Amino acid sequence: MGIVPRSNLRENLRRSTVMVNPFDLRTALLAKHAQHVVLIHFPIALFITAVLFDLIAQWTKRRGVADAAYYNLSVAAISTVPVLATGILAWQLQLEGQKLKGSLLLHLVLGCVSSAMIWLVWWMHLRARRRTEALPMYRLAVEFLGVGIVALTGHLGGFLSGVNTPG
Repeated sequence: MGIVPRSNLRENLRRSTVMVNPFDLRTALLAKHAQHVVLIHFPIALFITAVLFDLIAQWTKRRGVADAAYYNLSVAAISTVPVLATGILAWQLQLEGQKLKGSLLLHLVLGCVSSAMIWLVWWMHLRARRRTEALPMYRLAVEFLGVGIVALTGHLGGFLSGVNTPG
């Protein structure tokens, strides 16, 4: 191993600098793991916002804010489906379906629990709307537990993606 001759260095640099079109949909949609990392922000933000709206609606008794909470919950619940699918797809493509252990396994389990919690909270709101009755007070505890699990799952996902690493 010595110094690489200048001509070989230039040739290697020329070959390695392939420009990718940022507007190429095929490249963006077929990336091995990018979709999960992008999509995950939607159910997280929508769910936390819905819980805040629900808390404000409970405090102010404003129907419009309660409606906003319900619609945010609806979109959050629906958006968990592609998020779970892309997360599982990323596992299959990046790790070739290897058995999960440690942080990855915990992230998968917490992701499924988070999704189930979002759907549970949405269902509680849906049931109360259909029966035209007040929402049960215990839902706030379920919502706060859901926010905690979603936050823990997201925090762990940040470490796995390299965003939350020290330094």
